[in-house]
Amino acid sequence: MDTNKFNGTNYNDWLRNLRIVLDFENQGYVLDKPLSTALPEGSSPEERLTFDKWLEDNRKVRSIILAWMTNEIQKQCDRLDDVPSTMLCMK
Repeated sequence: MDTNKFNGTNYNDWLRNLRIVLDFENQGYVLDKPLSTALPEGSSPEERLTFDKWLEDNRKVRSIILAWMTNEIQKQCDRLDDVPSTMLCMK
């Protein structure tokens, strides 16, 4: 992926490659679907499972995103915890 790392000028190409990988892993939804940072009190077990899955997928996708960018851009975006915020940092 070194040749496809996000460098600040290749966002559309980089995003297309990222979506291909995430679609294969069934994790592409975290790019577009933010989730609240806390699970509401009284949530159902199904809501808990959905929340936990999003947190895990968010962690994995965020790691992929950070690995597929230059070191300089990583330093600007690595303080962010969620994928949607990281994506905004890159624009």
